[in-house]
Amino acid sequence: MKLFLYRSIKKMRGMTLLEVMLALVILATAGLAVMQAASQALSNQNYLQKKTFAMWIASNRIAELKLEEQWPALSWKDDEIEFANVKWFWRYKGVATADPSFIALDVEVSDEKGGQALSYIRTYIAKP
Repeated sequence: MKLFLYRSIKKMRGMTLLEVMLALVILATAGLAVMQAASQALSNQNYLQKKTFAMWIASNRIAELKLEEQWPALSWKDDEIEFANVKWFWRYKGVATADPSFIALDVEVSDEKGGQALSYIRTYIAKP
């Protein structure tokens, strides 16, 4: 019986330190890749949320300008608005077209004063 038990124990062999270290390196690398992917996904979600809000603000401003039935000036006009607990900066200007009865209207929205526009829309307005 002792001889059989000794042979069974001898056949069972554990992992060497090198194998354990290699397994830990592989798991750590996989964990880092998962964490980086999750971090990038959260960053992209925040950026897309800002872009969506900026597009809504630009669309709302265009609707307001069309309802006012005023001919937009050919120089930039800017203002700020608070939306979703964030201060947004928008500006618009009219752009002359070949047809004097139409004007192009450019609207830009940013989350920083003088910052890069997160949203840019160009539409055309007929003379009232």
